[in-house]
Amino acid sequence: MYDAIYKVIIFGDAGSGKTTLLKRYMTNMFLSDTQMTIGVDFEIKTILLDGKTIKLQIWDFGGEERFRFLLPRYVRGAGGGIFMYDITNYASLIHVDDWLSVVEEVGEEFPMLLVGGKLDLENNRQVSKEDGMKIARSQNLNKLIECSSKTGENVEYIFETITKLMVNRF
Repeated sequence: MYDAIYKVIIFGDAGSGKTTLLKRYMTNMFLSDTQMTIGVDFEIKTILLDGKTIKLQIWDFGGEERFRFLLPRYVRGAGGGIFMYDITNYASLIHVDDWLSVVEEVGEEFPMLLVGGKLDLENNRQVSKEDGMKIARSQNLNKLIECSSKTGENVEYIFETITKLMVNRF
């Protein structure tokens, strides 16, 4: 028996680290040889948060533009969202407006995080944390979190944060 069930969507450009983030969260292992997501991938995880048993249905969207048309179908009923970009690739942040406009078109409102991945590659950073924070504010996203799927830094925190935001909203 669950106290709550939430649908979480993860989206962003191809190569930003969405699948490795999800796989790290699900297995606590870094899988460097993940394949490009074709369309949509789906995982379920049950967590205990503040004494409540919560089931997360996590949807990982292929980042290529040709798959963007799928997003509106899966946005419906979402309780939370994670827009992911790669801190070593400024171009991965350029399409944030396009991705968020797809979500807005559906008319659903829910908590959303901006997540900068590949923090373990800090020496190759192209997107400053300040730039990420500016984008999060300008897009009315709830929070910016940077993470590393390779080291595991902040991976649990991302999903704990989005879950707390969803619990507090509903």
